[in-house]
Amino acid sequence: MAAITAAMVGELRAKTDAPMMECKKALTEAEGDMARAEEILRVKLGGKASKAAARVTAEGVVAAYVAGNIGALVEVNSETDFVAKNDDFLALCNLAAKLVAENNPADVAALAALPADGKTFDDVRTALIGKIGENMTVRRFQRFETTGKLASYLHGTRIGVIVDYDGADEQVGKDVAMHIAAMKPVSLSSEQVPAELIEKERSVAQLKAQEDADAATAAGKQPQSAEIVAKRIDGSVQKYLKEVSLLNQAFVKNDKQSVEAMLKAANTSIKSFTMYVVGEGIEKKVDDFAAEVAAQMAAVKQ
Repeated sequence: MAAITAAMVGELRAKTDAPMMECKKALTEAEGDMARAEEILRVKLGGKASKAAARVTAEGVVAAYVAGNIGALVEVNSETDFVAKNDDFLALCNLAAKLVAENNPADVAALAALPADGKTFDDVRTALIGKIGENMTVRRFQRFETTGKLASYLHGTRIGVIVDYDGADEQVGKDVAMHIAAMKPVSLSSEQVPAELIEKERSVAQLKAQEDADAATAAGKQPQSAEIVAKRIDGSVQKYLKEVSLLNQAFVKNDKQSVEAMLKAANTSIKSFTMYVVGEGIEKKVDDFAAEVAAQMAAVKQ
């Protein structure tokens, strides 16, 4: 009987995206014959896993796990919103969050290799792809371990937030997490707003100022001086910084009070936060359903 090597298992897995143990079993049954092993797997999985692996996953779920002073936020993507509501898929997402919190993997590849139910997490994921017939991928995760407290909030399954804070009132932590989900700040303070976002906002303000100057000239009016224009641009940038930094935002439960003022009154401080929105930044494929049906009908006639 041919010896089944790790390289052979890896090659078969790359071709089929089937779980490693299934690849090894198929190779053993096929006595090392790669083509036959691939056929065996396609019979077992119906070819679902290998076909699904290349498809775009822009739907999905954000899952959170908090136990004491450790926690994790994970985004796991699927192809359709329908699968994102599947109980087995939701269980996979919750498992991913728990594994991240408890094992602190360095990246998605390390998470995939973690043991889960006698297999690896990636084996569990790939088996579910074979069962459902739809691709699903772990996109990103953030782990927390703090000397303070953690508060989490999930808005359905599409928006998730974890807040690392210090304070006696746990409701304040929950309120801040809910505020973040609603107002979507990009940073804790204005000083922490990424430079590229500030430059983008400055560029927009400059273009608007130029449009106003051109309109004034066309109307036979005197454009504003360079000094006034510069102040307008700086004012736009400062307004933007207040709108996107958590501490400067108006608190959703009391818009007469900033989040910073609310925290000070509650003797609470925020160390950091992470917010995930499902599919954020992923380009979704838009299918022409009518064209797809027409193509299938043409194939049947042939």
